[in-house]
Amino acid sequence: MPSSASTTDSVRSSANGGVQSLERAFDLLERMADAGGEVGLSELSASSGLPLPTIHRLMRTLVACGYVRQQPNRRYALGPRLIRLGESAARLLGTWARPYLARLVEETGETANMALLDGDEIVYVAQVPSKHSMRMFTEVGRRVLPHSTGVGKALLAGFPPEEVRALLARTGMPAATEKTITTPDGFLAALEDVRRQGYAIDDNEQEIGVRCLAVSVPDSPTAAAISISGPAGRVTEAATEKIVPVLQQVAGELSVALASQSPA
Repeated sequence: MPSSASTTDSVRSSANGGVQSLERAFDLLERMADAGGEVGLSELSASSGLPLPTIHRLMRTLVACGYVRQQPNRRYALGPRLIRLGESAARLLGTWARPYLARLVEETGETANMALLDGDEIVYVAQVPSKHSMRMFTEVGRRVLPHSTGVGKALLAGFPPEEVRALLARTGMPAATEKTITTPDGFLAALEDVRRQGYAIDDNEQEIGVRCLAVSVPDSPTAAAISISGPAGRVTEAATEKIVPVLQQVAGELSVALASQSPA
């Protein structure tokens, strides 16, 4: 009969093994997302350093749970059950952000938004409207292509140029207005401006008569940006000089708040 000490060690070893498997499974899911959502086992093995049998075992479990699906070409793709988790997390992130967006509205007078990069698209997850009778409104949950938005520029400014070009090749660059940037070289030049200035501008590029100022949220657990938007007659060059420091300060405070919600 095994001693109580050996039984305890066995239980502890089993628990540690379970935690390690869980960590590895989440790591594989994140690597799949980083690779565009579909990968082969050999690619996962090369990027993670895990042996193929281990990856195969973990993927089999994820497939059985619906978080991963196997394609006809034998590659693996992120599964539909992740959608519900992602939507719930995005709603919660938007809830956390609302007090900070409300501060932006209070200090700038314009509508404040929060958006995430979801795959190749921008999705708006929170908004607090301006108190002005003439104000901008973007429906929470709305998806747009990044090349015509301030938040898209703010987010993609942190990506290597080759990744940005690949994204633009996948989405195309349709013109929302006559001022939309529609060439990859033009867009990359705009991203250089974002990095130099520390903020992004959508100057009538998504909607004529509307200007938007945006900054990314530093060290966010997922790529996120906040912005203000308003009529071009109010969001002038002079107003920009006053609004941008407020945006940057609120983004920094939101970053700290989001970090405090994450485990150390």
